[in-house]
Amino acid sequence: MSVNENKPVIVADNVSKLFLDGTVVAFRQLSLDVRRDEILCIVGPSGCGKTTLLRCIAGLTEINTGQLLVQGKPVAGPPDGVAMVFQHFGLLPWKTVTDNAAFGLAMTGAPAAVIKERVTHYLEVVGLTGFENHYPYQLSGGMQQRVGLVRALAMNPSVLLMDEPFAALDAQTREIL
Repeated sequence: MSVNENKPVIVADNVSKLFLDGTVVAFRQLSLDVRRDEILCIVGPSGCGKTTLLRCIAGLTEINTGQLLVQGKPVAGPPDGVAMVFQHFGLLPWKTVTDNAAFGLAMTGAPAAVIKERVTHYLEVVGLTGFENHYPYQLSGGMQQRVGLVRALAMNPSVLLMDEPFAALDAQTREIL
């Protein structure tokens, strides 16, 4: 194993996120390291800052204090190689399943052949083959959640952040995924 393989992929060093001029604390002085191939689950009650932490790591929300690194670089916007599956789907209602699933790859300028191959593969993996031309309103909540999962997986991320990714799924599909 090389030295770089043992370095943390995500480092939070005394990170705090406060809202409303510091009167609402999402988390304070949080520190953690996440290494390559490690799976970390953050568990806690509603409103304790889990989603906010994921949004900070994804570069969608700024921290107030401390240092947050992804792949050795300070987070100052969405980091390369990071994809996020949102709790509330985040699908674009005017785009089809395929177009929603391909959105991230398309934004990076990936070649059409790569987009088609990855999206087709992951739609099959999550059981959505046959729904490629449907719109979000035509899908159940669980199906919409799977489209969001495909969108993230198609990016082939080195870091995959998931905010309650299976909450909208039935027990059988949750177990499969």
